[in-house]
Amino acid sequence: MKNLLTGFVVLFVVVGVFILSIPTILHSAGLHPEYHGATYELPGKRALVIATSHGVLAAPGETDGPATGVALSELTHAYYTFSDGGMEVDVASIEGREIPIDPQSLSFVIKSPEDERYLNDAIAQAKVANSIPMNDVDISQYDIVYIAGGWGAAYDLAQTPVLAEKVTESYYGDKAAIIGGVCHGVLGLVNARDREGSLLIAGRRMTGVSDKQVKELGIEITPLHPETELVKAGALYEKQTAFRDFLATHVVIDQEQRFVTGQNQNSGLETSHRMMQILAERE
Repeated sequence: MKNLLTGFVVLFVVVGVFILSIPTILHSAGLHPEYHGATYELPGKRALVIATSHGVLAAPGETDGPATGVALSELTHAYYTFSDGGMEVDVASIEGREIPIDPQSLSFVIKSPEDERYLNDAIAQAKVANSIPMNDVDISQYDIVYIAGGWGAAYDLAQTPVLAEKVTESYYGDKAAIIGGVCHGVLGLVNARDREGSLLIAGRRMTGVSDKQVKELGIEITPLHPETELVKAGALYEKQTAFRDFLATHVVIDQEQRFVTGQNQNSGLETSHRMMQILAERE
């Protein structure tokens, strides 16, 4: 009996250690890679981080389903990259008010260091809780415009005309802003148009979450998928693949160096740093 009890204790400890090591294992496999490139200081410059207002994961036309929203790391990676670089950072969403956060983002398995920082940052939390409605955003004030993803973004970014209009206005504005996004956030770019009425991203190199990753994660009920929509809009879609694309990452800068896009939740740090790099190097 004593040996049996000892065996159960050992098994319990082994299982516990394994569970606690899962974040480290996933990080080593490619989840939330660190950024080791050059960093930049841009005091006096302003950045806008945009997120979804949709908080229910359901099939189109349905209203009941699990909670979803922005993938927190896709917001926090950019927010802290910009703010640590001396930029003034505002947070906006489609409808304004509190941005829904996908609860899976807070899982200890996939939570990033920036997410932990956010959970102890009253100022950042207040900005997310009181986000600026897109209708009220003066896009001309921003040097960088970044769009976060998450499953919620599939429901309202491409479907909101004012966001497409703001992207166009930012592109042609006096600041000639650097525009970007990661994962499902790139859906906020697909309906922006140029001055001739053509889709603004047509012919540009871009990335976003792959159809393969969406399928692997079993979340195919969302109304729009970034790879499919980017291709439809005429973008030159690129991606990296892995055993599971959840562990891949890829960042693309378009030929004009005006758009920087990241493939998925692993791409936020590099995407935001690259946006700052382009802005810094043209000063």
